[in-house]
Parts: sequence; structure tokens; C-alpha cells
Amino acid sequence: MAEEKTPLTDAHPNPLRKRLCAALWLALLPAAATAAAQTCQTAGDIEAPARAAIESAAGKYFDLAARGQSGMLQQSAIPSLASAFGGVESLIKDNQSALGNAKASVRPPFLLTAEGTQPMARAEFLCGVFGSSGQTHDSAIFVLNNLPAGKYAVAIVDAAGSADALTVTFILQQMGADWKLAGLFMRAAQLNGHDAAWFTQRAREFKARGQARNAWLYFRKAIVLTTPTDLMSTQGTDKLYDEAQAVQPTDMPVDGTAVDLAANGTVFRLTSMFMVGVGGDLDLVVWYQAADIADTAKTFQANQSLIRALVAKFPELRDAFAGVAARAVDPAGQGYGSMLPMKEIK
Repeated sequence: MAEEKTPLTDAHPNPLRKRLCAALWLALLPAAATAAAQTCQTAGDIEAPARAAIESAAGKYFDLAARGQSGMLQQSAIPSLASAFGGVESLIKDNQSALGNAKASVRPPFLLTAEGTQPMARAEFLCGVFGSSGQTHDSAIFVLNNLPAGKYAVAIVDAAGSADALTVTFILQQMGADWKLAGLFMRAAQLNGHDAAWFTQRAREFKARGQARNAWLYFRKAIVLTTPTDLMSTQGTDKLYDEAQAVQPTDMPVDGTAVDLAANGTVFRLTSMFMVGVGGDLDLVVWYQAADIADTAKTFQANQSLIRALVAKFPELRDAFAGVAARAVDPAGQGYGSMLPMKEIK
């Protein structure tokens, strides 16, 4: 199964990781600002026939994905997605082992209605009951960009029963009497056998020990594992965001802001940091800007220098990760990476 790699330059899946948390959303028309209304119905408010049709479609599409039937799934997609289906095919292929061995369970769906005649630059759907302090246990918020008017459903499938358990999110669009596939997201339910609760507990432990950077990195992983797609937020993710912001460092790259790190007379421009699971270990990955990576021997040495300088500056990382990998990325987006086990970083 593809590895999940979530850079912390923002909260969204990164297009360069191996598609585990990748998503292919609608191939939409250019957005136009609109004041049209957006409404959301939770499962309890959806009429029984509509809810049954949504859940049936989600189950059918999951079965096609689990059997690797990308062609048949493409035939069930809306035209804009069907015409650019390569990303969905790759997503299914990369996760075929986990999908094929999983037992599917469809969660109660959401029904989203976007009114008007023009695409919405930012459609925000508030689902369920909200309290004075924001979201409640059963509420959710979905934010979809460049969304044409229409009726949509969000159906989340828990694909459990293997070590590679996933959550699979289907965005469906109603066309006539049918619910067509409009988007597909997949995300690991765990990392190295650890779920969101484990990462949250570890983050709080790091915070209590004064290790704010470790706490922040672990909170961010907990956020990713808490919700099945970055289009969605819940009471759980909102609380974790608050905890993460309370320990958010200013000397690590986050929210698209790069930071500089000096090492042996060289200043490295760090662009993102995230954790990955390698074997049974958790490793830290750092990306940085490089003018040229053609000389791989030179780039390898630069990577090693960066890794050692990073751990020297932030020794707390030794308590949270088994190793550190550095990846030099040139202006064309090509990268060269290498890693060091923490025990070899002197």
C-alpha cells in the first residue's frame, strides 16, 4: 500500500506523495463568485429512498474499486471526471491490496445542495447541530471549491479488516435518478498501527515535556487521521487544530511559509516537514529548495549536512523519530532524497 506522507506546509494532502491520501476532485469549470445558498442534510434528515440510493451507490462503487474495476467505475463518473480519470485509476491501483482485503462499512451519508446557476468559488456546507462554541459531536463542515450548482452526497466507507485499513470517501452528484461518481478520496486509518488517539496522546505527552515541535508534528498527524478527507472538518479536528496552534513553532515550515536553517556555511530553505512510517518506525522528512540536484554526490552530502544541523538545533526530535530524511527539490519540482537513522546522527 502507498505510504502516507503529509507535508506540513498546509493541512491538505500533498500531490507528491504516493496517492494514499490523494484525491481527484471534479474537473470543474472556472469559478464565479455567487451568493447562492448551500444547505446540508445529515442522514437522519434525508428521505429514506434517497438515503438508500446514496448508500447503495457508495457500496457499489467501493466494490468496483476493491475489484480493481476502474473502467466500470469510470463509466459511472460524471463527464468531467470520466474525461480525466487517470488519477482515480492510480489511486485504486496503489491501494488495491488494502481495498481487496477489506470489509466495507458505509457510514451515514450527507446530502449537500448547492443552489444557483453558476459555480461557487467556495461552497461551505454546515451539517448537523452547532452549539454556542461551534461544532458538536454529530456535526460536520464541508468546503468545496469551484462547485457547480446541484445536489451532491458525501458517503464515507470504512475499509477495515487488514493492517492497511482505509477510509474511502465518495463524492457523488445526482444526475437524473442516478448518483454518479464526482470525486474519490482515500486515507489511511492508521500509521504504523497507530490511530489518531495514539498520536494525540503522544502529542500531549510531548507538550507536557516542553517539546513543542514534537507535539506539533504529532498533533498534525492526529488531525490527518481523524478525518477521512481534508474537505471535511469535525468537532474532533477543530479541537486538534486548536491544540496544534497552541504549540505551533515559528522555526519550522508551516502553512506555506518557508524557514531558513544554517549548516556549515550553507543556508537551507526548508519548505515542509512531515512524518512517515517506514517499517515499524516513524521517520521525519524535511524538504528544502535546491538550485540544482544534477550532482547527486554533492546533493547527498548537502542532505546529510542538513539532517545533522536540524537535529543539532532541535535535539528533541531524537525522542520522537527513528530517523530523518532530507529531500532536495529543484525549481522543476524534481527531488533527490536520502536519510540517516537517528542513532547515526552525531
